[in-house]
Amino acid sequence: MKNVLICASLLGSILVLSQEKDSTALKSIDEVIINTYVKKDSEYSNKMPLKAIENPQVYSSIDKTILENQGIFTVDDAFKNITGLQTMWTSNGRAGDGGAYVSLRGFVSANSLRNGVLGAVTGSIDAVNLEKLEVLKGPSGTLFGSLLTSYGGVINRITKKPFETFGGNISLAGGSYDTYRAAVDINTPLTKDKKLLFRLNSAYTNEGTFQTEGLRRNIAVAPSLSYKPTDRLSINLDMELFQMKSMSDQTFFFFSGGYLAKVKSIKDFNLDYKNAYLGKDLTNTGRSINFFGQVNYTISNAITSSTNFSTSSSYSDGFMPYLFFAGNEITDLYRSDQSTRDSRKKSFNFQQNFNGDFHIGNLRNRVVLGFDYLRINNDQNFYDINGFDRDSNGNPIPVPLHQSGFDYTNFNGTALQAKYDAAAASMKPALIKGIQDNYAVYISNVLNITNNLNVLMALRVDHFINKPDPSNFDSPEDAKKLSQTFFSPKLGIVYEVIKDKVSLFGNYQNSFKNLDYYRNGDNIMATPVPQQANQLEGGIKTSLLNGKISSTFSYYHIKVKDVLRSLPDVPNASIQDGTIVSKGVDLEVNAYLVKGFTAIAGFSYNDSKYTKADESVANRRPNTSGSPYLVNLYASYQFLDGRLKGLGFGIGGNYASENKVVNMLDINPDTKIGTNNVLSLPSYIVLNASAYYDAKKFRIGVKVDNFTNQHYWIGYTTANPQKLINAVGTLTYKF
Repeated sequence: MKNVLICASLLGSILVLSQEKDSTALKSIDEVIINTYVKKDSEYSNKMPLKAIENPQVYSSIDKTILENQGIFTVDDAFKNITGLQTMWTSNGRAGDGGAYVSLRGFVSANSLRNGVLGAVTGSIDAVNLEKLEVLKGPSGTLFGSLLTSYGGVINRITKKPFETFGGNISLAGGSYDTYRAAVDINTPLTKDKKLLFRLNSAYTNEGTFQTEGLRRNIAVAPSLSYKPTDRLSINLDMELFQMKSMSDQTFFFFSGGYLAKVKSIKDFNLDYKNAYLGKDLTNTGRSINFFGQVNYTISNAITSSTNFSTSSSYSDGFMPYLFFAGNEITDLYRSDQSTRDSRKKSFNFQQNFNGDFHIGNLRNRVVLGFDYLRINNDQNFYDINGFDRDSNGNPIPVPLHQSGFDYTNFNGTALQAKYDAAAASMKPALIKGIQDNYAVYISNVLNITNNLNVLMALRVDHFINKPDPSNFDSPEDAKKLSQTFFSPKLGIVYEVIKDKVSLFGNYQNSFKNLDYYRNGDNIMATPVPQQANQLEGGIKTSLLNGKISSTFSYYHIKVKDVLRSLPDVPNASIQDGTIVSKGVDLEVNAYLVKGFTAIAGFSYNDSKYTKADESVANRRPNTSGSPYLVNLYASYQFLDGRLKGLGFGIGGNYASENKVVNMLDINPDTKIGTNNVLSLPSYIVLNASAYYDAKKFRIGVKVDNFTNQHYWIGYTTANPQKLINAVGTLTYKF
């Protein structure tokens, strides 16, 4: 708390100084606040500029000013402001799949888009270059494909761009759990005519843990270059480097066993919340390097061209320790590791879009015609110590969970490396190798039938090729090339009951997923059809009081079909007739209620269910769907004039209902009798607060997260304890 007291003392000194009134600056600040909290127009949700009120898709967005007011340093932490989104798994830096995972509309999603194209990061994503975070709700395969989206939605980072004047800021932060951070944002024109511009955002963050062991060290470097040789042509080049050295957040898995009949909640294990149950040096190094290029050209007053490319490369090397329960006793804890060695994943994305805005007769058409190519090259190597503790015969044995004096720190980097060295001669890595190519053409048109009625129609033709590496399989037959073509449609209707103020909307959205070959009931390798999700959604959007209050309410129904499920009584065989239904409501309100006072509020309910599936999960909520009920709220007030001008306060929080991370019928293969195994993470309310003082040349801020010291867990199929009360102070100098 020392850092907080220092910041509070500085803040008190600053407030003694009076600020002279500046009506022009006041109006500017007022407009910035309104746009920050309310304005939600998007150029990305349908790959064309659309006002929120005329967009048939539901999406949420969070501006950089909100992140600054809340003292947020990472994209992962910003998720708490998104209605209907719940973090399920924090990032660990592992190549290919180490980024944070969230639940959206009952489906697992990840952050994979940056400015509308590939921008995957497999570690913590620093928010130092984040302009806005945008989350599109529902299946979005028509415009974004299947490899970068989920059935729940799309997460898109919109980054900061260079501007025409010299300026920037330097900030220092420090606080609880050995948190300290330095960040810089520098922008400068490189030529006198200001046609060539450069901006650099960079940050270093160190963070400890509330537990006995744990650390995160993150480096972010994000330069951006823009060049505008003519009024018609602009060129943008960007790079991102995110490097992360970390000890994975404590993760408990729950494998089947008799112990599940003795527990209903993670609390039943009586775990020591502050004990990591791990030793030192169990770290992993992860790195993501992304390059981006964009060429925009105005062909005519009605037609523009946007040519985009991006590359994404992730690397990891190191330990990934985890803990699990199995067997019959809830006190039996097993310690294991799944590490990576020189593990890599590389991707390349090329996208060409032509946008038009023109009339045919009296009908306005806003259209995008695009081509998209995506290649993913996997070269991931996983090594597994299945049971750190073993008896003389090599069988895993549990360690006592509550035995007094037991040394949990003997599971450390030195001891684990010795285990790997001893097993090196016989150990083979689990491989994920192969190349995926995806070619697509799409077209989308918003047709204004009347001034108040528009219809969106879109179609994607998607061709997918999967070329697995034979080293992945025991039989060459299983490594067959898969080539599939799929058509993905989209339809949206918007009727503005009151022009630019109230609209009714409905949409049909589609997404899909290409599956691997599977063995059918005749033990023959069968070719699957693409699994697909279809959403029907309807609702109302408002933008009232000159845009000071905006809201969205919707009901959605998503049905996933052609899901693979196991065939009863036929070992290792599947049939592709499974279904999942996810339905629910979203309500989001963004408001600038009175001068200086703003609020963001959201409520969501999701009902997900396996409607045709294996007997063990049929008619149950998937254990990856998260909590059915979610609530988010953030309210702030900033003085815009007078002696306290620039001073602001904010308070917010999140509620999540019970989350069933084990939800199945465990059927005995001999007796055919099923045991109901349900294990939940309890509901929680987490409250956060912040205060800041924003002056012309400097800014000082303090935040306190989880100020009620709530013990709470997140996870899907897992349990991950979250931070206790923590405070951070930030001092920023502007130039």
